[in-house]
Amino acid sequence: MSEDALTRIAAALDRIAPPPAPAPDWHGATAFVWHAAPDRLSPVPQVNRVDLSLLHGVDRSRDTLMANTARFAGGFAANNALLWGARGMGKSSLVKAVHAACLADAPDLKLVEVQREDLASIGRLLLLLRAAPVQVILFCDDLSFSHDDQQYKSLKAVLDGGVEGRPENVIFYATSNRRHLMPRDMIENERSTAINPSEAVEEKVSLSDRFGLWLGFHPCSQDEYLTMIRGYCAAYGVAVEDSAMVAEAIEWQRTRGARSGRVAWQFFNDLAGRHGVAL
Repeated sequence: MSEDALTRIAAALDRIAPPPAPAPDWHGATAFVWHAAPDRLSPVPQVNRVDLSLLHGVDRSRDTLMANTARFAGGFAANNALLWGARGMGKSSLVKAVHAACLADAPDLKLVEVQREDLASIGRLLLLLRAAPVQVILFCDDLSFSHDDQQYKSLKAVLDGGVEGRPENVIFYATSNRRHLMPRDMIENERSTAINPSEAVEEKVSLSDRFGLWLGFHPCSQDEYLTMIRGYCAAYGVAVEDSAMVAEAIEWQRTRGARSGRVAWQFFNDLAGRHGVAL
């Protein structure tokens, strides 16, 4: 075979199986985002997050996740965590805030976000993270799967299975509106159509069992909703009469038809703008 033919074959193989992603400057940032095709870790100059003290109504989840993360950052055993429940109640905000809170004692603790659409490449990402000289929180926001989605299978092996298993310097945190990461009608359909319903359902929901911590988030009360807004006002220096703020905040959540941490922040954005305060 000619040298030219060998060169073309080698080039074709490189396109099919690209070289491993280069390691980033781990000390150049506290957080990174994983991109596939081509594989790379991009540093995040400034993470979009709020201070841990501003998250109200999630005290138990906050304390549990903080303790788990501190143990991991210290090199001790810790669990993967699934934060599930009501929309807008601070699941992803808590992950980012806990990471920031741990940085004071563990500056080598990094946050790496992977998009759900890139889960097929998670094996290559873990290969890169396994060699990293830092501790890594691998974070996937809004994790869920549809009835014909097979990406959950690649995630199952790296969470708590496979020959290599999860790297000791990596922990996996995910947020989802669903406790079992899959829609209820999908699970019920498996029960009704499968030859062995129990086995079919087990295969679908066993992914959530790979998480040692399940932290539930539920709709907040009106008092918690108002406490969130008062906390934002105090933190950002927005001086407003409390009775007027309460009336406006209640009217705001009524027009939205919902009450959550996200709605509280959206109201505060409007309030701060009307009072000439830049956030």
